Amino acid sequence: MPDAQDSPAVPPPPRTPFGVRLAELAAEAPDRPALTDHERTVTRAELESRTNRLARAYAALGVGEGSYVTIGLPNGVEFLEAAVAAWKLGATPQPLSYRLPPRELNAVLDLVKPALVVGIPGAEGATTVPRGFVPGPEHSDAPLPAAIAPSFKAPTSGGSSGTPKVILSADEAIAENVLPLGALVRLEPGSVQLTTGPLSHNGPFLVSTVGLLNGTHNILMPRFDAATALDLVARHGVEWMYTVPTMLHRFAKLPAEERDAADLGSLRTVLTLAALCPQWLKEFCVGWLGADRMLEVYAATEAHAITLIDGHGWMAKPGSVGQVVAGEIEVRDPEGRKLPAGEIGELWMRRGPDGATTYRYIGARPRAAGDGWESVGDLGSIDADGFLHLADRSDDMFVVGGANVYPAEVEGALDEHPAVLSSCVLGLPDEEYGSVVHAIVQTDGDLTDEELLDHLRERLVAYKLPRSIERSSEPLRDDAGKVRRSRLRADRIAARAASEAGTG
Repeated sequence: MPDAQDSPAVPPPPRTPFGVRLAELAAEAPDRPALTDHERTVTRAELESRTNRLARAYAALGVGEGSYVTIGLPNGVEFLEAAVAAWKLGATPQPLSYRLPPRELNAVLDLVKPALVVGIPGAEGATTVPRGFVPGPEHSDAPLPAAIAPSFKAPTSGGSSGTPKVILSADEAIAENVLPLGALVRLEPGSVQLTTGPLSHNGPFLVSTVGLLNGTHNILMPRFDAATALDLVARHGVEWMYTVPTMLHRFAKLPAEERDAADLGSLRTVLTLAALCPQWLKEFCVGWLGADRMLEVYAATEAHAITLIDGHGWMAKPGSVGQVVAGEIEVRDPEGRKLPAGEIGELWMRRGPDGATTYRYIGARPRAAGDGWESVGDLGSIDADGFLHLADRSDDMFVVGGANVYPAEVEGALDEHPAVLSSCVLGLPDEEYGSVVHAIVQTDGDLTDEELLDHLRERLVAYKLPRSIERSSEPLRDDAGKVRRSRLRADRIAARAASEAGTG
């Protein structure tokens, strides 16, 4: 019997730095388009050359291995070129909305202390380069030494409180850490993808990173518009599209003849995530696009666990976001006890009893319960077949006369009305009931409060009906499908207090 030491050694798993992978793709097909925005298209070879020069310029400004590069740019080629340049230096891109108010911006910068801020002028105490920055002629476009960032992304989250935190991925910037996600969400190598959401948010940034490493042609929208998205699908032969329920809702509000005229023959997969999708909207999407195209993912940015469901599953399990495909999820009551199938409670997640950590917070502490279990505050239930059904966030739920009200349910009913473009539901304090339902709606055309209430009475029990309805001329959710519910609630409580003080 051969000695154990004579057994062939198991080779270590491959570790391909992001920069090396992108150089390989450029050498393989230099003229293939890599990125397109509303102004230009950049080929793989051009992306390689431009980001080599950009990386050297960043290095001259102090960026190195382990640094953070905060990127606050509008959606477009320039945003992803900045990320690639950071990766090539072993630095971590830290995506950020360029529209953040100064106080929130500076709070994030205080947490991260980036070596460089790209695209945001006047960042306190930071080295900055402006939007449109071009490296000088002294910076070569020759390949750089291979470098691996200790974390490939560091997106921010304001949470329900609005207090910013940074969610630092535990995955190094090596292709083998990211490419399996492409297979999971059907983003095939060399395909054409449409990224509709802001790159400052985790979902669009993550799928764009996967696309870069998969050699896709990524079409980047500067801002989401439903009609424009359909045109881009037809014009570029888009095969894979990123959406959130807010975008699907805007597709549903397009004139039927406009949707029917759209050439969607190339489209194979429409991914949706980031928020609860109402069942009526799911049914519309399956009817319009077909069940084979639809795919939904549920996961927090922290990536403790992931669920997945396709269009057929949507219809078989109304309201579900699928079964767990990575990690574990348990539903627990406020005392931490596991709840039986079908009961709503707080979702606790972990990668596994011996699973590696998937992230680290900067500026916050996780809500942990031991043995790797953590919660981000989502509520839901798991049925007897193991399918997860989301309810809402625990911070958003409120109680009316002893009964729980989940804003997402009321918003789903509001949004089903043909004249409602967007909505937000809040629980406002009430002496008799504890809270009452307040709805803010953006509408298209004339719609009286009574007509809206008649619509809701067919879908909701009485205690879930709004006691007050406020009109908005602006969309209530951003292009990532997010709404600052806590801020809207605080503003209305403050305004009511000021009004009462003035009348008193």
